[in-house]
Amino acid sequence: MNISLKLKCSLQSSLYLSTKHLKCITTLPLFSPQHHLHLFFDRNNTATIQQDHELALVSALKSCATLFAISQGQQIHCLIFKSGFISNIFVQNSLINLYAKCGLMGCAKLMFDSCGGVDFVSSNIMVGGYVRLGRLDDARKVFDEMPKRGSVTYTTMIMGLAKGNRWRDAIELFRDMRLAGVTPNEVTMSSVISAYSRIKGVKNGNVVHGFVVKIGLESFGLVLTNLVNIYCVSSCLWDGRRLFDEMAEKNIVVWNIMLNGYSKAGYVDLARELFDRIPDKDVVSWGTMIDGYVQVGRLDDALVMYREMLSSGLVPNEVMAVDLISACRQAMAFGTGRQFHGVSVKLGFDNYDFMQATVIHFYAACREIYLAQLQFELGNKDHIESWNALITGFIKNRMIEPARKLFSEMPERDVVSWSSMIAGYAQHEQPNLALELFNQMVYSEFRPNEITMVSVLSAVAALGYLSYGRWAHEYINNNSIPLNDNLIAAIIDMYAKCGSIETSVEFFNQIRNKIKSLSPWNAIICGLAMHGHAKLSLDIFSDLQRCSHKLNSITFIGVLTACCHAGLVYEGEEHFKNMKNIYNIDPNIKHYGCMVDLLGRAGRLEEAEELIRRMPMKADFVIWGTLLAACRMHDNVEVGERAAQSLARVEPTHGAGRVLLSNIYAEAGRWEDVGSVRQAMQSQRLTKLPAYSGVL
Repeated sequence: MNISLKLKCSLQSSLYLSTKHLKCITTLPLFSPQHHLHLFFDRNNTATIQQDHELALVSALKSCATLFAISQGQQIHCLIFKSGFISNIFVQNSLINLYAKCGLMGCAKLMFDSCGGVDFVSSNIMVGGYVRLGRLDDARKVFDEMPKRGSVTYTTMIMGLAKGNRWRDAIELFRDMRLAGVTPNEVTMSSVISAYSRIKGVKNGNVVHGFVVKIGLESFGLVLTNLVNIYCVSSCLWDGRRLFDEMAEKNIVVWNIMLNGYSKAGYVDLARELFDRIPDKDVVSWGTMIDGYVQVGRLDDALVMYREMLSSGLVPNEVMAVDLISACRQAMAFGTGRQFHGVSVKLGFDNYDFMQATVIHFYAACREIYLAQLQFELGNKDHIESWNALITGFIKNRMIEPARKLFSEMPERDVVSWSSMIAGYAQHEQPNLALELFNQMVYSEFRPNEITMVSVLSAVAALGYLSYGRWAHEYINNNSIPLNDNLIAAIIDMYAKCGSIETSVEFFNQIRNKIKSLSPWNAIICGLAMHGHAKLSLDIFSDLQRCSHKLNSITFIGVLTACCHAGLVYEGEEHFKNMKNIYNIDPNIKHYGCMVDLLGRAGRLEEAEELIRRMPMKADFVIWGTLLAACRMHDNVEVGERAAQSLARVEPTHGAGRVLLSNIYAEAGRWEDVGSVRQAMQSQRLTKLPAYSGVL
């Protein structure tokens, strides 16, 4: 008969224990909690070790708390009432501890309030109980009412705040602890370092490291592990590695933290070197290394690592399966991803809602939209992320109508649902519908986020609705929507494309010190270039070069456009060369188009034609059209004829090119050629499309 059954059988006589039976309960540590309760409820026990009544009850209640034996604990509570021990403070605290450990904080609070005064021990128990249940506000209320607080009290409260993601509150309480003269222990510092790693940079990591050394806690493995972590998340890997190497004993947790630091920073070769030194790798070690390869696009290496893991006898977990399927989505590796889908089904991961959404995203990205729909139909319809995944899949496959139909059928929507559908309209040349849906979203009292507003501003820019754009900018400010760099760039771009470049520059100057990435710089450089403000555009580019941002191809489209508008041929050629020589950026067809336009405007038509011949990609109708227009500007018949012939081969129905050639012949007085070109246009029914304004 097991102990729980024995306890149940003895409950009938437990309330009639005599003083003799209470005295025979032992609290010596060699007895287990189960044995304590067995002795307590054994009516015929004649143990020779004698203890007083108070210690017997405390011991029994402690055993109930350890075993979460709430029923037996309540029986003892009844016995305490009958035997007159309810006023004993040690017994009271043991009862509070029993209810708190078992999660019955209502009963614990009733007992705590009935004690008639605030007791240090009982308050600590209440704080600990509330913290375990995540009721941090209740814990803080008890904490604040305590007349005296020790290291355990502060540590419990700080640990609870840190685990509850209230990191700033945890750090603030730690400062109060220091002002109160209470010395932290290793558990306190572990929680404090963890909180700092979430919100602070390496400067604070160094400060807290120094404090740890000052109070003599640098030998505790838990503290050192958290210090290594704060250095890694603060991108100070070398300080973290130095501390890691100095550790006398390393458990698998600190190995994995250091490995993750290298992996997240993109140093996968250093990560692999460290990985090979781990004595006992677990599935987290393998998963971290695989994820590192995935993040830098080395899917083949990730797959090799996965096979090695299987050979070691370990099996993937759900996190690794999601990473690998997501990597296959990015690489469009349909066959491999489908195999990992099969593995996830075999291991039972397909029951997880997040796995369902991952698989839908994968099939949609591989243009297997039917399989994405099938996965959706087989899955949990209550999972909103799966609905969002299929809507996104439809949009990426340019299936806007099915996406809207699914959106309309959703039982409930979140901000991702609305944002995805608005982005779909904005990205697929339906800006009017994007703004119409956004208006519905606001009317439905859904609060848009920064991702929503980027799509809205893109739609506004496409329509040239300056008044709507100003309202949207004001809406962002009034609703405290966070201004990340993508949203900043969208605001700059919107004002520029709506014709208010002055507002773009003003906003950029207001916000430039808060910019953390390249996109807002690109937006203002391209916007100014588009409006012909070449000097200011190039001045801002010079400021950008002094920053630490890595330039990209979009940056140089703006720069070359500015040079083109200002006629800065030499400067444009230098920037074009620097793309590859200094910044290791391969020019694409748009950069070549800018250079052809730049040389063409300067009358250097033969050089422009030669540049087109040397392009690593085939010239499109825009390139040849640009050269042909330059020939029209400079009355160059010879190059113009060759450009027109090449344009006709690339785009036979391009009527505007024939009109340009006809005008070139007319300027040269070659009327027979003019007639031939126009006759050919009539026979082929070619026309020049009329121009239109996207603003008026």
